Amino acid sequence: MRALALYGTIGSLLVTALATAPAGGATGAAAAPPAPVAHRIGFGRCAAVEHLPSTVECGTLTVPLDYARPDGKKIHLTVSRVRATARRERQGSLVFNPGGPGASSMEFPLYGGLPKWNKLARFYDFVGYAPRGVGRSAPLSCQDPKEFAQAPTDSRPHPDAAFKRRKLAQARAYARGCVRRAGADLPYYNSVNNARDLDMLRAALGERRLNFMGASYGTYFAAVYATLFPGHVRRMLFDSVVNPAPHKIWYRNNLDQDVAFQRRWSDWLRWTARHHDRYHLGTTTRAVQHAYDSAANKLRRHPLEGRIGAGQLQSAFLKTGYNDAFWPMRAEALSGYLHGNPKPLIAQALPRSGGSREEENGNAVYTAVECNDARWPHDWRTWDRDNTEIARTAPFETWDNAWMNLPCAFWPDRSQWAEAELADAAHRAERHGAGGALADAAGHAASVHFDEALHGRRGPLDVRTEPGALPPVLLLAAERDAATPYRGALELQRRLPGSSLVTENGAGTHGIAFGDNACVNRYVEAYLLHGKIPARKVYCAPRPEPVPGQQLARAQHALPGK
Repeated sequence: MRALALYGTIGSLLVTALATAPAGGATGAAAAPPAPVAHRIGFGRCAAVEHLPSTVECGTLTVPLDYARPDGKKIHLTVSRVRATARRERQGSLVFNPGGPGASSMEFPLYGGLPKWNKLARFYDFVGYAPRGVGRSAPLSCQDPKEFAQAPTDSRPHPDAAFKRRKLAQARAYARGCVRRAGADLPYYNSVNNARDLDMLRAALGERRLNFMGASYGTYFAAVYATLFPGHVRRMLFDSVVNPAPHKIWYRNNLDQDVAFQRRWSDWLRWTARHHDRYHLGTTTRAVQHAYDSAANKLRRHPLEGRIGAGQLQSAFLKTGYNDAFWPMRAEALSGYLHGNPKPLIAQALPRSGGSREEENGNAVYTAVECNDARWPHDWRTWDRDNTEIARTAPFETWDNAWMNLPCAFWPDRSQWAEAELADAAHRAERHGAGGALADAAGHAASVHFDEALHGRRGPLDVRTEPGALPPVLLLAAERDAATPYRGALELQRRLPGSSLVTENGAGTHGIAFGDNACVNRYVEAYLLHGKIPARKVYCAPRPEPVPGQQLARAQHALPGK
């Protein structure tokens, strides 16, 4: 990694051998071929399916499915753009990713019309895109969207053995569905390939160096990018930082998340109890929790509108942990439901019609990337032990988070994928005479087995740069963030020498750039507009707490991962 950091400025050609990502998210083989050449994107009218106004232009980026075989199968990523309004003062393209894995930023160019983003839009082209697997970018699917969207569902903070057996069966079936639907392409949806796609996008936009904003998961593959291509970075902003330590990716990051979500849930319980005079849910956190449990039990027995069960209630109230602007809305909905007015809860928790395909696609990409990036425990006893222990003190999200990630327990490893690809190629050669594909698959399988025999099973990339290799970058973190606990920001700062960290004290909203904290926004603007970096660590006072009756004007970013 020292050599990579020192010579990153030479470009993709030199670092390809270390940057290439074979199946499972490993960092590549020493004999990898040269990096592919990115062709300039031809922008034009956006497809109607994108639902973007005529002010936004769209194009397509072509990238290899597998960077170890750049002349092999190609996939096509959709890209959107609005040009800088002050053309003569333009500083380049600003690419944004809102997280996930599984979220798209195709609507990002529209942010330039918002007051807090308007100044930035004068100097940058706003560029959004759908990462591999998302939307129309070589879309992934693991399950029939109608089956994925079935409602009502159940949610149990302390599930019994029978409930666990059902969830195990569902997770196993879901993993099989991913393999069946995506076939040999599935292992190439991972964070290192996402980082490589980002470098192809930089080049295809005609930018010598990258300007990038990433939130949540977007900070993780941006950190991978900074490790692989430090000399290609101009300005990079990490908003709500994933802990990049290899042993945390991704199983232990999710366990840490469970604890942090319980802390944020307690924040909402306390806030609601303080406003008992409006919501009538109790004057203590215990009383408000009891009110919530009563609603869950009632919905479990008698789903609202036939589709809102305990699972839909949990999904709706999980958002209180992402953004405290949801607090008044959810308190209003819970109070209304328990006191005879279910309309607010129906409006907030009823699964939206027509959204099942998009939701299934996002979940499929989330699952594939996280399962491919790292080795997960395959023994159910490990999952059961760890989640039972954490749920004793942090029951709010623990088991639902476990069920979401449990397909990774049944995920094939690299050698199994290579063997499956070889078998598939052999079948196609037998039926259609595709001898070249068979030889290619055989060579790939041999290289995977040789690599594992020589080096062992590769883990996630060890994110880090040498001092001076990476231009100054800016990290943002809320001290009580649940989705990306604060220690992750401290860990990434340690791994990226010269980086600065802006902390919003005492706050927990996830995704804080250009939000409701003027102090944070000043640091962001100074960095992106003028390259000014603050001291190594600076702090902002928390934003004001929500006011009862206040409604959420707009979501700051897509809610990642959940």
